[in-house]
Amino acid sequence: MTEDVVDKVLFKCEGLPEFNEFTPQRIEKEFPSILEKLNSDFNNIEIKFSSLINNEKLNWENIMQPLNKINEELRWSWGVISHLNSVKNSEELRNVYAKLLPHVINLGNKFGQSKIIYKALKTLRENNNFDVTKNRILDKEIIDMEHSGISLSESDQKSYNTISERLGELSTKFSNNVLDATNKWHLILDNKSQVKGLPERVLELMALSAQRHLKKDGDIDSQSGPWKLSLDIPTYTAFMSYAEDSSLREKLYKAFVSRASEGDENNSQIIEEILSLRTKQAKLLGYDSWADLSLSTKMAGKINSVEKLLEELREPSFKAAELELENLNNFANKNGFNDDNQLKPWDISYWSELLRKEKLNLDQEALRPWFPLEDVLQGLFRLCEKLFDIKVVEANGEAPVWNEDVLFFNIFNNSNNKIASFYLDPFSRPESKRGGAWMDECLNKNIDSEGNKIVPVAYLVCNQTPPSKNKPSLMSFDEVQTLFHEFGHGLQHMLTTIDLPQAAGINNVEWDAVELPSQFMENWCFDKKTLLNIARHYETGEKLHDEDYEKLCANRTFNCGMGTLRQLHFAITDLRLHSNLTSYQELNSDEIRRDIAKNTTLIPPINEDKFLCCFSHIFAGGYSAGYYSYKWAEVLSADAFSMFEEAGLENDQEIKDIGKNFKETILSLGGSLPPLEIFKLFRGREPKTDPLIRHLGLKATN
Repeated sequence: MTEDVVDKVLFKCEGLPEFNEFTPQRIEKEFPSILEKLNSDFNNIEIKFSSLINNEKLNWENIMQPLNKINEELRWSWGVISHLNSVKNSEELRNVYAKLLPHVINLGNKFGQSKIIYKALKTLRENNNFDVTKNRILDKEIIDMEHSGISLSESDQKSYNTISERLGELSTKFSNNVLDATNKWHLILDNKSQVKGLPERVLELMALSAQRHLKKDGDIDSQSGPWKLSLDIPTYTAFMSYAEDSSLREKLYKAFVSRASEGDENNSQIIEEILSLRTKQAKLLGYDSWADLSLSTKMAGKINSVEKLLEELREPSFKAAELELENLNNFANKNGFNDDNQLKPWDISYWSELLRKEKLNLDQEALRPWFPLEDVLQGLFRLCEKLFDIKVVEANGEAPVWNEDVLFFNIFNNSNNKIASFYLDPFSRPESKRGGAWMDECLNKNIDSEGNKIVPVAYLVCNQTPPSKNKPSLMSFDEVQTLFHEFGHGLQHMLTTIDLPQAAGINNVEWDAVELPSQFMENWCFDKKTLLNIARHYETGEKLHDEDYEKLCANRTFNCGMGTLRQLHFAITDLRLHSNLTSYQELNSDEIRRDIAKNTTLIPPINEDKFLCCFSHIFAGGYSAGYYSYKWAEVLSADAFSMFEEAGLENDQEIKDIGKNFKETILSLGGSLPPLEIFKLFRGREPKTDPLIRHLGLKATN
């Protein structure tokens, strides 16, 4: 860099980050000064609050605004680093991340264990007659501090902080191990018989991957190979569904379910340590288990409430799954399968796909050309325009991005005022981007120090099939649903009307209610008008045929018992791992999971199956003792969508009216009210499980 070029301010803690400026070197050099500033600001806040308490001059503005400012500066600065660690991972960045993380945790603990701030919040709560929103915010801040160890003795507080720091280290190590183990395993295939059955799109993807891996130049040859078989989701799911070579499917399956369970990337002991430390931390805070601690701030409230819901769904799912597996076995045996007449785990996806073709006449791969990303996005935006009276406009080039594939959009209201923006990072990049899909906050709705309104900005991240040499990104229907799901999260973040940042968007929303908008949006993928408005052949412009739509609707409940049972297995395992049950005291986590599998799986996990070692949701994400939230919120979302169904999905005016109501309640009110109250404002009653059981096609099994 020449002397006359001045580096941009890296950690400006406002506006959109200059992502390309965030090199590991600059982060390591400049982030400590942010920590130093935040520590200094915190000390000044404590001095100011002490004076206010002594003079009895506490009010919302002089307490909550300084706290919001310092919390937002920490969230912004560390949030950029965390985001890049997920979407642009490198050895250099992860080393810097790991080095800085303990300092961030320590600062968070310092905030959470300030007796002066705690006293100020308690006094503010007790001495004022605030509305329900402000009281909810204060209650949340107070209980968060209590869960941060504010009431502990000095020695217990020290233990709490040591545990917090260690849990942060372990979570990061867990995530890195999963990423590394996923990237480490591969096979180079050079025999055409090894890839028999794979669609052309998949062959192109694998051939391109092989070319990059082998560092070869020239045109790829998808028909002659070589092809790279790997554990990234687009490749893995396609190979398991279409590859005729059973021995290779077995090898791939065993590699996938044993990720991060051996060698340098072994997460086994990390899991045991995480579970042990979580239990210790919960007990320090006066709870029987981590699950009790976790549920104390969730909508469900109690472990038995969650167990009750999961069992209500498990019984009909198990019965349906038994019948589905029997039918699948019979079909496979009738069509030449002869491996002891019992399907193995690596056979399920393959034979399910063949049965799907025969039973529903549905070839999911053949429908990809009708779902190019650009058209899906435009159809999604038109739906949101109809339901929520907003306009989404592409604004690529307006905002800095972290990868050339990242898109940027603005959202306008009916007065043509910009109310929000979002990034979309759609494609899989297994070498540098963690798997899965998620929404995160880039900017929260707020007001800056000069009184200017800050519009919310969201990160929407997916891992769908990237474009090939001659084709755009052609999405599977599952990828379409995933996009709708994440956009639902984004809508709650972006369409909030709550002015208090602590309760705007997803802030202050109970964790098991936060999936409501996302799962609600998925339902629109099965609305005929919506889907036919989306699906156009990328070459001919031809609309999706009515019969294909009917097939996709029928597919919604195809093997749904097995699919639901799988999610319940994850949810129940998560809950019981964190519940400290005496019956499991002598068992390790894998043994507990296998015991639970007796009632939640039809094919027991094979010896190599170490799924927990890559269960990032609960060991490296925010879903510990909370994976049930997907099913809990699915009840809410199915019931919410049933209101549209009852009105008639072809009734445009009714749909617009109900959409307006959904926007003004579920999407707008964020964490300003308890989620059950918001749901009742929308639905006019408490939620029922019937719509979900109907959507899942499980009613007949009761």
